[in-house]
Amino acid sequence: MRQLIRRAAEQGLRVHGKHLPPGKLGFYSPLEARIYFSLRLTESERRSVIAHELGHAHYGHLCDGTRRDRHESQADIYAARLLIDPAAYAELERVNPDQHHLAEEFNVTVDVIYTYEAHCLTRLRGITYSSPRMGIGQWAHRSLLPA
Repeated sequence: MRQLIRRAAEQGLRVHGKHLPPGKLGFYSPLEARIYFSLRLTESERRSVIAHELGHAHYGHLCDGTRRDRHESQADIYAARLLIDPAAYAELERVNPDQHHLAEEFNVTVDVIYTYEAHCLTRLRGITYSSPRMGIGQWAHRSLLPA
């Protein structure tokens, strides 16, 4: 959690817990340069929501309702990349590939794991690749799936 607060501070943002209406997990307020999260959330939910809202701040989303789906997807992917270390993911996936197990290990929601798997991994012929790069050794991380 400290690393997320530090990341927010580096972006000139403050993070605050607040009593929010039921169903509202958190939001980014660009005018106040603040991220708010619901005090009802568990620690893993808080981490996931704060990282998601950091994504909105990173991309400069105004959160005014326009292009909502695209903005939400961008923020989800940003959060997944921020919260999940590819090397640790590869190691944990070899032990137990269940998304709920991985979410517990990374202290995030299972939705973050689903987003990471859908948008940050490429699986080819039993090998999982993450963090694509250009040139020789085109992938930062490579892992064989368990037999």
